[in-house]
Amino acid sequence: MLFEDTYKTVEKPAEGVYKDRGSKFIALAFPVNTEEEVKKIQAELRKKYYDARHHCFAYLLGFDKSAYRVNDDGEPSGTAGRPIFGQIQSNDLTNILIVVVRYFGGTLLGVRGLIDAYKGAAADALKNAHIISKTINEVYEITFDYAAMNTVIKMLKDNDAETISSKYELNGNIIFKIRKNMSDKICKQLKQIENLSLKYTRTE
Repeated sequence: MLFEDTYKTVEKPAEGVYKDRGSKFIALAFPVNTEEEVKKIQAELRKKYYDARHHCFAYLLGFDKSAYRVNDDGEPSGTAGRPIFGQIQSNDLTNILIVVVRYFGGTLLGVRGLIDAYKGAAADALKNAHIISKTINEVYEITFDYAAMNTVIKMLKDNDAETISSKYELNGNIIFKIRKNMSDKICKQLKQIENLSLKYTRTE
């Protein structure tokens, strides 16, 4: 049985809005790959919406969904970050940041009202987003005798591997990426080539 080697995320930034008793909640969803990207976007939003009362957020990173964070930014505990995160989970997304900016309208909404507002704003942003599937890829580096070049290139092509970089001097050197489900097959083939060295570098 093949390992599931795809994940869902948003293709590009999307926006949603929720209003309740004068308060306005602006939800902004972004595709992200690293915590550094998250911090950069948050800093930009702090400048753009400098006069907002709260900047609550949730993010989930990694094809294995291993890194996440939720933040209520001053709202009562559990009323903002968690409902936003719940929308990410219920849509089975990863590599995504959702920030909900709140402009206070003068009337307290209560715990239930806040949960509904942050959940509703995040849901609206995701309704407006274009959700796409992406493949999980493994990246390898190979070094081989120049004489084996044609064989190597044919193997990469036959297995739908994508060449990231290549150098051909005394030896050939190629960095390529391939779908995770295809990696075992191509690695076995490449290892049969004499004097070829194969090094796994990362998963993305």
